[in-house]
Amino acid sequence: MHKVAKKINIITLGCSKNLVDSEQFAAQAQLAGYNVVHNSTDLDFQIAIVNTCGFINDAKEESINMILQLVNLKENNKLEKIIVFGCLTERYMADLKAEIPEVDVFIGNYNIDDLLRSIDREIDHDNIFSRIFDSPGHYAYLKIAEGCNRNCAFCAIPGIKGKFISRQMTDILEEAEQLAENGVKELILIAQDLSFYGYDLDKKFLLPELVEKLSEIKGVEWIRLHYLYPFLFPDNLIEVIGKNPKVCKYVDIPLQHISDNVLSKMNRGGTKQQTLELLDKFRKEIPDVVIRTTMLVGHPGETEKDFQELLEFIKEQKFDRLGVFTYSEEEGTIAAEKYDDSISEEVKEKRADQLMNIQSEISLQRNSEKLGNEIKVIVDRFEEGRYYCRSEYDSVEVDGEVIIDTAEDLKIGNFYLVKIIDFDEYDLYGEKI
Repeated sequence: MHKVAKKINIITLGCSKNLVDSEQFAAQAQLAGYNVVHNSTDLDFQIAIVNTCGFINDAKEESINMILQLVNLKENNKLEKIIVFGCLTERYMADLKAEIPEVDVFIGNYNIDDLLRSIDREIDHDNIFSRIFDSPGHYAYLKIAEGCNRNCAFCAIPGIKGKFISRQMTDILEEAEQLAENGVKELILIAQDLSFYGYDLDKKFLLPELVEKLSEIKGVEWIRLHYLYPFLFPDNLIEVIGKNPKVCKYVDIPLQHISDNVLSKMNRGGTKQQTLELLDKFRKEIPDVVIRTTMLVGHPGETEKDFQELLEFIKEQKFDRLGVFTYSEEEGTIAAEKYDDSISEEVKEKRADQLMNIQSEISLQRNSEKLGNEIKVIVDRFEEGRYYCRSEYDSVEVDGEVIIDTAEDLKIGNFYLVKIIDFDEYDLYGEKI
């Protein structure tokens, strides 16, 4: 009688870096004979593997709730085995083992060998860069480093992931070649701090060189850069973004704040003046650049004056894309040890809302300026009779989309030229030319 392969459901929580780990493990598990799915809501799997996030309180709660749901399934004999790994387990291993003994295996940070051993398999070194995507497959996140050497006061990542470790450029290029051969057209480069890539290897910033080499790979049409740290910025990278036609004129630079008082308390290592100079340099050298940033409000020591300074900065800069977070005290961080979390949640939320209200007006204005423009888009999905696409100025999940309502049969993953015919606060509406 033929033995049916056991099914593994890999549930990924948190950031895109976690997603890359899950996709790599999924490929190895499938090569080892398992049937693997991502984030399945069906209950026809025997093994659940949870890739957790432990960055902020909301993420921790989401991870814990997911684990408890799986424990409930196991207690009702609907699940054989639960394996949990990632940032949450790295931070709270002993507590989790004591509080949730129903979990069969806890592993800390992503370790492919330990994960495979937990399902009684070994790594297939001949297919080390293989991945099973939890996405349409025409774009892929490409992780170029782990960890972080910055000491931002509010951030727990260095304590969880350790020091910054760049991947070897030859490995990154080999993986990118394989991704392109498998139909990937857009590479989204990710790390906790892209700007720092290579410095630990060669005492110089190698991201510009890496990007140029990636752009030479046949099949790759877009290269997108995520999480560029704004201080000690490699100047020649701006030139690469501006001049290389395959590099999206899109940069994600989490500035966090503009007040020198708050930047100092955040331990960001830079000043308001340096921030303004960098933004000015980007806009002068790349006139059509789209800048995405994130701001953190409610950090200990942020006064009303500091916040008003941030508000004015947002109004003046008119960022194309903006995300806002409220401060969450994280044990083990510099801020938690040094400062009292004295700003109320109510004030934090109010400040976040004020920023986003301003940004929604800016976004609406920015989108109105695109009316009548012709832009190149890639089709991500078809849903309820409409095609959802992105331009080079929009990243996956975090930004708006270009929506096309047409009876024409467009192909997912293909590029098309569209004319913008309508807009709202965050999305554009187009017709295929």
